[in-house]
Amino acid sequence: MRPATRVGAFPRARLAVATLAAAALLAGCSAPQPMPTPTPIPTATPIGDGVLRIGTLFPSTGATAFLGAPQLDAVKVAVADINAAGGVNGKPVVLLSDDSGDATTQTAEASLADLVKKGADVIIGPSSSVLSQRLLTAAATAQVALISPAATYPQLSTVDTQNVFFRTIPSTGLQGTALGALLPAKKLLKVALVASSDPIGQSVVGPLHDALASHGGALVADIAVTASTVAADVVAQLKKAAPDAVVLDTPDNGAQTRALITALVGGGFGGAKLWLTSQNLADYSQALPAGQLTGVSGLLEGAESSAAFQTKLKGVDPAIGSFQYAPEAYDATILAALAATLAHDDAGIRLAAHLRAASVGGIKCTSYAECLDVLVTEPAIDYDGLSGELNLDAAGDPTSATYGVFTYTADNKYARSGSAAG
Repeated sequence: MRPATRVGAFPRARLAVATLAAAALLAGCSAPQPMPTPTPIPTATPIGDGVLRIGTLFPSTGATAFLGAPQLDAVKVAVADINAAGGVNGKPVVLLSDDSGDATTQTAEASLADLVKKGADVIIGPSSSVLSQRLLTAAATAQVALISPAATYPQLSTVDTQNVFFRTIPSTGLQGTALGALLPAKKLLKVALVASSDPIGQSVVGPLHDALASHGGALVADIAVTASTVAADVVAQLKKAAPDAVVLDTPDNGAQTRALITALVGGGFGGAKLWLTSQNLADYSQALPAGQLTGVSGLLEGAESSAAFQTKLKGVDPAIGSFQYAPEAYDATILAALAATLAHDDAGIRLAAHLRAASVGGIKCTSYAECLDVLVTEPAIDYDGLSGELNLDAAGDPTSATYGVFTYTADNKYARSGSAAG
């Protein structure tokens, strides 16, 4: 984790608070001494041009293009809501959009440069963790913050040494917190974890262990797998531990994951005993024998879009086919506008310094307009949005998260069956 005070490209403003000296009460004094008048705290002179320009960097080309549309549509809805409430600091928000492509190209770098040239103060995106990491230096140089609705790699919390990266989607490790509460509630108290040995897989271990302990469960086995791990050996270790449930946290739905699923199901750890994570939750209808995943469940980060929000998205894009990460993209946009409002400045350097303050510690509000109403009489807000309570920490990460629970049917496809909090 980073230090509590973020330093670097976007230092946190430190407000000097005048200490009021109490008048000494001396024997024989007939009246209390007057209290000194507090010294007013000066407001920083704005350095922006007065217009908040929000850029987006979502994929419209490449292998992940299907993820781009719902996020972009959500930003458009958010900008419309912001402007309907009077804009930011009295002026309408301007939206600038560009293509991130996927990680096999340099499209993201070129698009970031284009958005900066057009005057973007903050960029919502990218969706990819890999691209987010690649763009950190360029974003810091341009003094533009990135707020990702979909990048979940845990290392983004530490490799961002310039402090330009924020997100409204949880880091991967919070899945451990969600599962550690959810599984004991289902009477699955003894849990085993089979996770990849890389930082992403291992980020789940500590949160799962701690959450299980807090909810009357226990992590009875923690098996790290590598490319050379033999699936039969994993099953042998699990039989010795005799867990009520097994969490499989491997990096994709590739050959090793399919081999582990096959071995786990064959070893008696299938159905309701087997849980996947967002890394390997996938359509296995063409990859595994029919019925093999029946009753297996898994988590996928991201809040469910309400019917009302879906209607607004369809108003922007009638052909929208997915709502994945749309709540998180909407909230990222609202947070950016609220941060600029708190800063009384649209400049990226000032906006970034107030992003955390917009999400935690003040009076609760659940829309941009409501938060503006709060700020008429109160100095601090706590925006809770469509994706839930964000409460960004010093690293710019949400400290709470909403997950969808999905369960497989006989065709090895999954459907939403509930929700969980992390």
